[in-house]
Amino acid sequence: QLQLVESGGGLVQAGGSLRLACAASGRTFNSVSMAWFRQASGKEREFVAHILWNSASTNYADSVKGRFTISRDNAKNTVYLQMNSLKPADTAVYYCAASTVGAVTTKALYDYWGQGTQVTVSS
Repeated sequence: QLQLVESGGGLVQAGGSLRLACAASGRTFNSVSMAWFRQASGKEREFVAHILWNSASTNYADSVKGRFTISRDNAKNTVYLQMNSLKPADTAVYYCAASTVGAVTTKALYDYWGQGTQVTVSS
């Protein structure tokens, strides 16, 4: 019912920055909480950040806190992830996800997922 498409990934050197975007379509974007997850090769998909439907609250994984910022523009049905001070450990496929449950960190509570965008950080 909700289609999500990520963009903005690429190759960047350690210490650099990238801004990911996730465009949503198919339903009212304003009513869902959004999140970013990432999955490195051979590892479990892990929580990165989430944001409430009205941007009233955000939450970040400890590994990215202070470096990443999640935001959303409901008028454009888009959520963003600004990534600064990137590290090789940030290398992963980044996925955006939507949940009608709320701003949660458990991936099982997100029913809508994008196809992912690759972020590679070189040292």
